[in-house]
Amino acid sequence: MVLTTSYHFSAPPTVEDTQLSALSSHLLAQSLQTAGSSHHIKVVDRDGSEQNVVIPALAINLLVEILTQISQGNTVSIMPVQAELTTQEAANLLNISRPHLIKLIDRGDLPCRKVGKHRRILSTDLVVYKQQKYRLRAAALDELAALSQELDMGY
Repeated sequence: MVLTTSYHFSAPPTVEDTQLSALSSHLLAQSLQTAGSSHHIKVVDRDGSEQNVVIPALAINLLVEILTQISQGNTVSIMPVQAELTTQEAANLLNISRPHLIKLIDRGDLPCRKVGKHRRILSTDLVVYKQQKYRLRAAALDELAALSQELDMGY
């Protein structure tokens, strides 16, 4: 997991990672049951030295979500909400080619801003675009399912 302004693919979690993440997310989620704006966590280093760390509840919530995703075998990346991505980074995030992304921008499907000759896309705009595409796909699948039932195709 990397906190940067650029998109980063991290390695898939190992079996040990998923098991440890499941346990950790459960324990941290339990600690959230006690109301408070911060949580005290004891960090024990390999040499046995200990430190108490105060973490805001917002960060604990995020950490629980990250650990939950890892426990399910998902790869996790963190990106600031207002991050600006290059066209290649945006294409990677959408799992499309860079030329196709440029077509989306040129058609006006995806907003961007120019920095010199280079285009930059806000991560929030990518999320909105992905959500719109997901809704369109879901509606198309619902329509296909309704048609197949209407035509008694046995699906």
